Amino acid sequence: MILRTDLAAIIAERTMHMTNHDDITRAVAAYLLEEGRTEDVSSLMRDVAQCRAKYGIVEATVVSAYELSPSALHEVKDALKSEYPNAKSFVINKQIDPSLVGGLRIEMAGEELDLSVRAKLNTLKRLTAARSV
Repeated sequence: MILRTDLAAIIAERTMHMTNHDDITRAVAAYLLEEGRTEDVSSLMRDVAQCRAKYGIVEATVVSAYELSPSALHEVKDALKSEYPNAKSFVINKQIDPSLVGGLRIEMAGEELDLSVRAKLNTLKRLTAARSV
């Protein structure tokens, strides 16, 4: 059996030309189904994204309550470019999550930037509770 990290490196190398996260996920899922390792899909996709980042392909999933405007997506891409100036390309996947209410969350392999309304309210709650102690 191939180790997950080794498999991620192989997948990353073979999917360098692919920019659609769904296509990559389908290809990986097909392999995992064939090998009976479907429980590995989430962690494997995280590992693949980390490997692809080493090749200069930065992948992020932007989760929002509603469809983001082109200008909002452009701002996200600009922020990623400033954070990763040596990246060759950026892949931004969009995901709708109505439970967010407002704001957005940017998810990357091993990283998350939570700019949602819920996260901001939780921060305010923690700060308020800390002051009253």
